[in-house]
Amino acid sequence: MKGEQIPHKMLSQDAFSTWLGIEILECEIGRCRVAMTVRKEMLNSMGKAHGGISYALADTAFGFAANTHGKFAVSIETSINHIEALNEGDYLVAESVIENVKNRLGFNIVEVKRGDELVALFKGVVYRTSKSWDE
Repeated sequence: MKGEQIPHKMLSQDAFSTWLGIEILECEIGRCRVAMTVRKEMLNSMGKAHGGISYALADTAFGFAANTHGKFAVSIETSINHIEALNEGDYLVAESVIENVKNRLGFNIVEVKRGDELVALFKGVVYRTSKSWDE
């Protein structure tokens, strides 16, 4: 399977990301841009998007980009900095770029944006297994 096809396969098998409404905007080896719109049922008690929403979007971009290299890749440590509060109707885009693949560990920062505004920074470490997506 070609690397840029892997995220599409992953999304087709991911009920949570599908429920979130995540769509793949662009995908190539080592890079993936995904997007979604914040819906009413994603808001917390303060009327803002729950922090898990931007986290999930960034984590999805991270996972998709990591897997384009052809091996099953799983996150082993992640964190996020929420920079701006998010509202119902906000359209969010997350981009993950993983350039170097030299060993089993990969490190990445994912930017989550609302238009040109940076709203969150996600950091992640991924572990690449020996299992191929072709198996």
